[in-house]
Amino acid sequence: MGQPGVYLSRMILESLQVGQPRTVGSPDAADPLERSLTSAIWKEPVAGPVWLDTLGLHGDRQADRKHHGGPWRALLMYPADHYARWRAEWGRKDFGPGAFGENLTVSGVTEDTACLGDQFEIGEALIEITSPRAPCQTLAQRHGVKDLVKVIRQNHRHGWYLRVLRSGWVEAGQAVVLRDRPYPQWPITRVAEVKWDMANRPDEAALLAACPALIPEWRVALGAL
Repeated sequence: MGQPGVYLSRMILESLQVGQPRTVGSPDAADPLERSLTSAIWKEPVAGPVWLDTLGLHGDRQADRKHHGGPWRALLMYPADHYARWRAEWGRKDFGPGAFGENLTVSGVTEDTACLGDQFEIGEALIEITSPRAPCQTLAQRHGVKDLVKVIRQNHRHGWYLRVLRSGWVEAGQAVVLRDRPYPQWPITRVAEVKWDMANRPDEAALLAACPALIPEWRVALGAL
């Protein structure tokens, strides 16, 4: 991707999204994909500057604060490059930026090239990667795809969470600049693989648990805290 501080012209904040919780489905539905769901996974693009602080973007909320939001998951970033592949695989054209519940849709970076602890500057703000996004059934319901969680775990198109180190104004179209990469040994794909298969990878799990950039609840799960 480049060295810290280098302007990465191919990394761009393509779209910026916020959303509010909404309820869909029916509690009596026989199909689990059609049962009641309250979530803020529906995100809509925002034009112009948006204020970003330690709890996320102004105007954005989460319905499930246990598994989403908070200082260590203030933002969800998702690679823009994934959307063309999803549309081709599903034969659908009805979704794009924000469809996977992300706040920041970014081109030029994926789970293979982003690393735990990476610090990116966008506009006035400085943000840091804290963990992969763990796909859940909400995503499956959002898209009506029963085995979507399994599919995402296999293809690693899950995105990642970030915390905010410096508040500021951000806007779609701005460059994304890598300012620091303290843990190049931990690309997001590897972090996810180790976490989800930690019983079979105990040595790697112990190393990952010791990484201070990792979200505390994952460090607990891995046995570090």
